[in-house]
This record gives sequence, C-alpha cells and structure tokens, in this order.
Amino acid sequence: MIGFAFAQAESFSKLEKQGYAVGKLTKGKAGGYGWVNSNSNKRFFCRLNASLAYVSKKEMVGITSSGRLIKVDRATFEARIGGPDPSIPQWSDLQSGRVKPDDVGTCTPVR
Repeated sequence: MIGFAFAQAESFSKLEKQGYAVGKLTKGKAGGYGWVNSNSNKRFFCRLNASLAYVSKKEMVGITSSGRLIKVDRATFEARIGGPDPSIPQWSDLQSGRVKPDDVGTCTPVR
C-alpha cells in the first residue's frame, strides 16, 4: 500500500490567532491572488476570497479567480445595487495585507 501525505489546510482566523504575520498581496502558483502568512517556521498561502474591491471614489476592480483585474465604474455599480456596499474591501487594504477574515479563502501550506 502506498502512503499519501496530505497538506493540512488552516483557516485565516486560526492563523491570525496563532500570531502569523500577513504579507502583501501576491499571486500564487496558479495565478490567483492571496497572501503568504508566516511565523518563524511555517508559511501558508491564503487565497483572496473577494471578487470586487474599491480602488477610488470613481473606480472599482473585479477580480477573477485566475488573477485578472477588470475595471468597473463605481457610480454605475452603486446605482445598480442602491449605494455603497460596506462589505466590499478597499484595494489598497488588500494589497497591504490589512484584510478581514471574510476577504480570505482557504490557507494551504507553502513549501
């Protein structure tokens, strides 16, 4: 019988509670965005879970799972949904690693 070693996924909230530092937004091996969370001896890549982000007063970006950014007119978007949506993160916060658990998907070990 052949043995398999499975990578242990962690939640962002659990890593945060354990004192893992969140790096800046980067692209993973498959091209999708996420952050490397690390402590002194382990690193995890945590995928971006948001599909939209505010860039400025006039602009937003749509974020595809493959890492493509699509410009979105903020005024048109907000007119369609009835105003600003406080659950949509700021692009600058995502880039700098100031993220909320809702913006983060699965976290997998980095070798």
